[in-house]
Amino acid sequence: MLKHIKPCISPELLKVLMEMGHSDEIVIADGNFPAASHNEKIVRLDGNDLASILEGILFLMPLDTYVENPICLMMHGKEVERPQIWKEYEELVTKSENVFKAEYLSRESFYERAKKAYAIVTTSEKALYANIILKKGVIVEE
Repeated sequence: MLKHIKPCISPELLKVLMEMGHSDEIVIADGNFPAASHNEKIVRLDGNDLASILEGILFLMPLDTYVENPICLMMHGKEVERPQIWKEYEELVTKSENVFKAEYLSRESFYERAKKAYAIVTTSEKALYANIILKKGVIVEE
């Protein structure tokens, strides 16, 4: 056991986060996302909601400050005005001392970007359009 690591952050996910370098991207996907057909490196975190995993990752990994939008969200369709979960993401990012700057991608563009990501984390999130991509930043000496 380790201190200060959320229980939803698995050893496999810790390994992936450590392997990632500056500007590598990680997808945190909802339960409907076709992860297996979009990337070979998949971390399964079934039974967990996306916001808990996002919070755990943001505690461990800095977002890229050298790009305009270190966060990508999948655009919503006509049936969803603005997914409520996006507000929760904004609060979690701000709480983690990062700035919430998101790029909004169509479903097709998001899928193409996911294919190039370092890894996809699968969840049991049921909210629609909950998928998010994070671009890893650097740790700066203080």
